[in-house]
Amino acid sequence: MPNAARAYWKGFLRLSLVTIGVEIYNAVESKADISFRQIHKPSGKRVNYEKVVQGIGKIDSKDIVKGYEVDKDTYVTLDPEEVDAVKLESKKTIDLVQFVDARDIDYRYFERPYFIAPTDELSGEGYVVIREALRKTGKVGLAQVTISGREWLVAIAPLEDGLVMEMLRYADELRKPEDFFDEVPGTKPDREMVDLAVQLIEKKSSAFKPEKFEDHYASALKALIQDKLKGRKIVAHEQERPQGGNIVDLMEALKKSVGASSTKTSSPKGGSSSAKSKPARGNKKRA
Repeated sequence: MPNAARAYWKGFLRLSLVTIGVEIYNAVESKADISFRQIHKPSGKRVNYEKVVQGIGKIDSKDIVKGYEVDKDTYVTLDPEEVDAVKLESKKTIDLVQFVDARDIDYRYFERPYFIAPTDELSGEGYVVIREALRKTGKVGLAQVTISGREWLVAIAPLEDGLVMEMLRYADELRKPEDFFDEVPGTKPDREMVDLAVQLIEKKSSAFKPEKFEDHYASALKALIQDKLKGRKIVAHEQERPQGGNIVDLMEALKKSVGASSTKTSSPKGGSSSAKSKPARGNKKRA
């Protein structure tokens, strides 16, 4: 366990009558993000925020409570102790209530991954039994857990020597796709063009190696910041927007793309096109 790692949640993982102690750790590293502060340009000083109430002015943080709006400017207020009084088993226990094939979970439901680790050696035996059972069946376990003031739907699957927990969105959080695809043509596409597109995809297919990709925007932004530190003037150049083409152009573009891809000896960003793809997140597969 990394020395700096702090458990995000502590409790129990339960499979029927089997209950083991577990700890949850964030599986995502955010250090690559570039964060900005709001600065008062004339003075170069950071902008601070104060909590104020209209007609009263600045207030103390200890006087702030949670409020649920039931009508315009009418709220039901809750003290922290009252919020904590909400009794949910998922506050302390992740109960595996259902198992599904990972490929049956729509991409849109996946939110954020976390590592699940056993709390001690005593919990380790049950932990590896659950891990191996999930791996052998090819299933992921569904459960709910209360973290940061809300109850999450989660999927748990084997990952290398351990377990990974993916927070999922609820069905009512997703927008209906048909509301956005109304301009998609209902006609069947030209078979030759589809075959050309298939060839292009197959030529560019290789094993999933995310480390081969970098955040170019973040890199360019860091370079820009270094230029500013050196006193260089930054000039923004207008970029031309990509132009779409008609169906004749599309056919020609596909043919040229397949031809250009054939002349390359390796796929972009590294990786052999003959390599077999491996499912991400342990043995999880997505449709």
